[in-house]
Amino acid sequence: MNIRSLTRGDGVVIGAAVLLFIASFLKLYSAAGFNLDATAWTDLGTGLGIYMGGVIGAALIVVNRTLPQQRKVAGLDLGTVGVAFTVLVAWSLFWSLVDVPDGASAAAGLILGFIAALVLAAGAVATPLLPALQAALIPEPKPAAPQPYGGQPQGGYGYPGAPQQPYGGHQQPFGGQPQQQPAAAAFSPFWFAVPAPRPLFAEDGSPAPIAELAPGVWYLAVEQRGQGLLTEMQDGRRGVLQDASNIQRG
Repeated sequence: MNIRSLTRGDGVVIGAAVLLFIASFLKLYSAAGFNLDATAWTDLGTGLGIYMGGVIGAALIVVNRTLPQQRKVAGLDLGTVGVAFTVLVAWSLFWSLVDVPDGASAAAGLILGFIAALVLAAGAVATPLLPALQAALIPEPKPAAPQPYGGQPQGGYGYPGAPQQPYGGHQQPFGGQPQQQPAAAAFSPFWFAVPAPRPLFAEDGSPAPIAELAPGVWYLAVEQRGQGLLTEMQDGRRGVLQDASNIQRG
């Protein structure tokens, strides 16, 4: 799961779901001269079926966004199911707000719940339509400033400037002559970072990604695979990065 794939619209959905959850513990109705303690959880059909239905819908939308590949249930996309949940909850709470029992009035739990459900449904529906809501919720990390000639970059796992033995090579003795590379060995392993999350595919050409490369992390390019790169991750797994455009070489 990659939280950097979340959008501003997903942030709206998450915030509205939290507000809806809080509203479920507040009083639904008030009446002059009476102390009505009924909340959404007084009736499980309201608490679980309506209020938590909206929270579940928001969870489906967010989880579907963070997965490297969209998941389906009974042939339906998880995100689509989540949007349907949010719209249904907003519709149900609207009529609950309109059809308040005689002698009573809507209290904070019902009013706040409807507002949260309305914002939740609006964010879920509008995110694929409005570019402003499709912007990343968590900004991409800024690339490291280029080091001056002869300077040493900061250390860290896999950082290309860290002292290390060349991949697959041998250290040269002091004063020795560098080994000559054969003419056919045009590719030399190098460290790189991706500008945005990108899928990593299996070496056998399977269409499903096996992992996702994240910005701000250095990976080792082992060899060229067509237009892509055979990449080694920190845990030793290898896969093919098919989109190697605009990568930052170490």
